[in-house]
Amino acid sequence: MFQTIEECTNFIFQLKASQYKGKPLEAVQIILKELGNPHWSIQFMHFAGSNGKGSTLNATREILMTHGLQVGAFTSPHLERANERVTINKKQISDEKFLTYANRIATIIEDKLEGKYPTFFEVMMLIAFQHFADERVDIALIEAGIGGRIDSTNVITPKVSIITTISLEHTEILGDTYGKIASEKAGIIKNNIPVVVGVKNAEAIEVINKQAQDMNSQIYFLGKDIQTKVIEKGDPLYFNYRSSLNEIEEIPLVMEGSHQVDNAALAITASLIYDPTITKDTIRVALGKAKWEGRFERIGKQIIIDGAHNSEGTSALISTLKDVEPNKKYKFIYAALLDKDHQKSIELMDQVAQKMCFTEILLPRRAEAELLASQSKHPTVIVNKDWKQLIESEIDELADDELLVITGSLYFIAEVRQALIQ
Repeated sequence: MFQTIEECTNFIFQLKASQYKGKPLEAVQIILKELGNPHWSIQFMHFAGSNGKGSTLNATREILMTHGLQVGAFTSPHLERANERVTINKKQISDEKFLTYANRIATIIEDKLEGKYPTFFEVMMLIAFQHFADERVDIALIEAGIGGRIDSTNVITPKVSIITTISLEHTEILGDTYGKIASEKAGIIKNNIPVVVGVKNAEAIEVINKQAQDMNSQIYFLGKDIQTKVIEKGDPLYFNYRSSLNEIEEIPLVMEGSHQVDNAALAITASLIYDPTITKDTIRVALGKAKWEGRFERIGKQIIIDGAHNSEGTSALISTLKDVEPNKKYKFIYAALLDKDHQKSIELMDQVAQKMCFTEILLPRRAEAELLASQSKHPTVIVNKDWKQLIESEIDELADDELLVITGSLYFIAEVRQALIQ
């Protein structure tokens, strides 16, 4: 039995997928059954996609909370502590409840699974389901991990499924084409359950559309069934929304970037499918305050942190920089994990950067700074394994017309954010 939250989280942090040799979802289903299947008593929305899951979920949460609902959310990764992943109306699960649920799970694993633990992500999800069921939330928003089809979160039957984007990531697990990855993400589509899709790649769209047809699932495609138009750039940005569900004008959006308009449109659509009585004013108020830490987040006037962890995210970051800070020079600091397509991201940054800086974080799956730097063709490249030292020196050298853009793995961004905001 775990006695403290530190003992508990330190143990479950080290749980890896490679350690459990059972069939996909098998351990989760056994544990859920022993817990009395708490997820059967909860209404869900399910979010999958390569980028934008967190921002779309957060915007949806703001809409539903503003509508007066009690909203659970299971998200990843966390920025400072594991409790962030399990919230109700943005309030983190308490250490006491976290420990209670974790010990309940541990007892079942010892008794029914011979002490063979599933992954950290799966244990966190099981904690979340118990918490949401006990607190009787009106709805829980669940962010999938990798993929969707065999992801542990796919044990749920949602009221709405949302697939945000498709990128070539985790190719060793999900496949090496947009079609293969889309097939895994589309695995969250359930029979007769509506699905909202922000995907723009043609190959991926074809796969998702076929899956929706096979499952008799009504599909809402961004750009086809969902239309948006930016009418005023600035802080906040204003946009119009139109679908068969409603037409809403002059919606304020504090999240910067055109991709955030896409995410907001998906959130509006999912919310209106779930409850058509949600008013236009509710949506305007909600999106006027929906922020998501670590996503184009400003720290002071000259530092931006953004968890652009793949090439699509990097492209969105650069597009936003050009849009909202077109007259500034960009200095990038980048750290990433090994399982990402660094080459494309680095190429994109090379094209707009004044300087490229590479560093790393102390994680087993980290990409070494020298490896990342070797993929850059920029004339000014800095390598420093000590990310704190690197950031301090770059901040000290910033000119008035320069921005320091810190990006890459969300795990990196989490550590940076904690250091800079203290």
